[in-house]
This record gives sequence, structure tokens and C-alpha cells, in this order.
Amino acid sequence: MSDAASRTGPRGPSLEITVILVILAAVLIGGWYLLSHRQQTLRQSPAGLDGLQVWLAANGLSAQNFVGGWPIDETSVGLMVIPVYDTLPDTDRIEPRTKEELLVQQDEYDLTAAVIAQKAQRVPVLVVLPKWRSGMRLTGLAHPALQVETERLNKIVRKLTGDKRATLAHARQPFTGFAYREEDGDYLDAEIYAAQTFQSGGCTPVIGRAEAMLLAECPLESADEDTARDTVLILSDPDLLNNHGLRLGDNASIALDFLRATAGKEAIIIDYSRPSWLIDPASLPERERTWDDLARFFGPPFLMLWLGASVLLALAIWRSSMRYGPVLSEDLSPGAGKDIAVQARARLMRRSGQDGALTREYASARIAATASILFGPAHARHYSGEDAFLTYTERRHPALAPRLRTVLDGIRRLPARLSAAEAIHQIDQLEQILEQITHDA
Repeated sequence: MSDAASRTGPRGPSLEITVILVILAAVLIGGWYLLSHRQQTLRQSPAGLDGLQVWLAANGLSAQNFVGGWPIDETSVGLMVIPVYDTLPDTDRIEPRTKEELLVQQDEYDLTAAVIAQKAQRVPVLVVLPKWRSGMRLTGLAHPALQVETERLNKIVRKLTGDKRATLAHARQPFTGFAYREEDGDYLDAEIYAAQTFQSGGCTPVIGRAEAMLLAECPLESADEDTARDTVLILSDPDLLNNHGLRLGDNASIALDFLRATAGKEAIIIDYSRPSWLIDPASLPERERTWDDLARFFGPPFLMLWLGASVLLALAIWRSSMRYGPVLSEDLSPGAGKDIAVQARARLMRRSGQDGALTREYASARIAATASILFGPAHARHYSGEDAFLTYTERRHPALAPRLRTVLDGIRRLPARLSAAEAIHQIDQLEQILEQITHDA
């Protein structure tokens, strides 16, 4: 048993393991695609903020969507807009099982309040609270029946601000107007359908009144002396900024003016990521080696060496391609190696002017080939030599034997350097005799 195992050698991965790995890879790729597709669909829906990013960029602001995957320099962020699509942060979302459950679900994906607070401690953050269930995104109908539960929103605001009395309320009229004063002093009117406002004692209203704030600056409950920031902006109704609400009233102009004034010349990041990707460049360890250390080897005086080596390599490749051309496909049948060797040897003899030696080699090869035809592969080796072949010829073809001996002796005495005409004459005589021997057999 051990001998058999040693002969077979180490075995590769079994088919079952390969199939499992392929299935796992397909599941991971499919899951990533579904998650990214779901989030992209949400961003482009009436409840998403893709329209805000396009609007800000079209008006000269540095605005971009961010879904995570690489670190962000926090010193370059003027304002981070965090749309919240989770009414129960820190609680796992329950997947809907029916179409009815999908329409009334209140959470699109999971977030954690601690991560939101961590981002707000490091950069200016505008938290956009949720308002609509998934049914609004799927049906395109903004009906009050599709609004999320108010009590869930109360918990979010209370957790962010630390105010246990903070509450949200909904307007009783279909549309509500909110006055906003621009930086230049002009007034604009925000128009919100089924407005969702809140009140909190510690917040300063930016849009709205103290008892019905649409946008406010609030204290950050988790802030302490070590944090860089202790306030957070809270937008209670996302219809001021989302794709559905930007086209109402002066909402688009208000969003442009407020975000420009808040972010200044820095970037506006619309953050859909779950973890925090913010980094402080001052806290990063300095690298002992940089790309400049490697670049020194490509500068003077090494630059001339690299240029010379590049020119030499290009010249060698060009010359070899022009002289030899592409690699020719060779026949890999049995005996192909011997034929190639014979051809190479003949080519060398021709180029070196050894026509006499080449003629002698040709005579030996022809006698061996004739012996193979007469006696077959099994006995050809015995008669392939000149002496053995002459003995056979004297016994079976006595009339041709003296002539064959004379031709072979003449070829054997040929000088190394020989004219082509003399070499062809000797080969013709040999071919005539061998042809008679082959046909008379």
C-alpha cells in the first residue's frame, strides 16, 4: 500500500474542495453585487441623495458620494452629510419575507449610533434623519401612511443630543413653508410635503422655529474635552435635500447656499459607509522609506545608464526580430530531433565551405536510408555501414559492386573545399547506383 502511495506522489486538491471554493467565491461576489446594487438603487430613488451631489458639483462645489473602501483625510472634509436609513441603530435589520413587509419596512440597511457620533466628533456632520418607508422608494408615492414611526426617530435624536425630552412632530397641512436667510441677506422659502420637525431645548434652529425645527445645530451627547467637535447638525426632514424634495420651492437654492457656507472651500462628503474611514494625517507614523529613495536610482548619474541599457535592449530586440523573424513551428513527430540536427549540421558545413565533408556525410546518410528500404528497420543498422553495404552489393549485385566502390572511394578522397559542380557530379553517380540497387532488389 505504501509503495503504491509513493508511486502516485502527492495528490492535488480534491474535486469536492474545488467545488466548495468556487461556490464560496460565487456567493461572495453575488452578495457584494446585491449589496452595491441595492445601495445604488436607494441613492437614485426619490429618497436618495444622488441628485444633491450632482447639483452641488454642477455649481462648483466639491461634492462626492462615499460608500467606504479607502481612508479619508479628515482635514480635507468641510462637511460630512450622513443620510440615515435605519430607524433602529444598533439593532439588526429584519429581512422582509413578503412584498407587503417590504413595502412597510422602515430600515434600508444597518447603522450604529456610535459610529455616527464618532464621525461627528472628528468632522462637521449633518445627520439626515429618515422619514419614508421602503414603499415610498418602490412605488414613488410620498403618502403620509408610508412615513416611519415617530417614536423611533425620537430615540435617535435623544441618543445623539442627550436630550431626553427631544420629540418629533408632523405638520397637519400637506405643504409647509420655512423661511431661510441667505448669506447675502435675501430670503428663500423651503417647501416641505408632510413636514417632519423636532424640538429640543439644547438645539439652535437654522431653519424653522424652536418648537418646530427643520434644521438645527445641536450639542453632541458623546462629546468630551478630548474630542475636536461638540456639536452636530440635524436635519429632521430629508425632503429638503433628497431627490424628491430638491425640486420643491427654493429647496435646491437653500441646500446650495447652506452647504457652501458650512463647508467653505473644503469637500462635501455624502457618506453612505457603515464604519468610519476618517484618519488624521498627523497621527500616522512616518515611513522610513519613501518613493524618493527609489527615485534617486533613476536620476543622474544613473539616468544615463538606464537610457543606454534601454537603447541597447531595444536594439537587440529589433535586430533579433529582423534577422530571425518569428519562431517557426517544428514537427514534433518521432525522428524530428534527428532531422533538425542533420539540417543544422548541413547548414553549418555549407556556410563554412566544407562541401567535401558535406558530400561524404550525404553519402553515408543515403547508404543508411537505402539499407532501411531494403532490409527494414530491424536489420538496417547491420547494413547501414559502407563496408557491410558493399559486401551485400558484391553478393547480390556483382555487376554494380565495382562501380559503387569506385564512387565511394572517390567521395572519400574529396578535399574539404570543393566546387558545387564537382559535389553534384559525385552525388549524381551515387544516386544512380543506389537507385539501380533498390529497383533490382
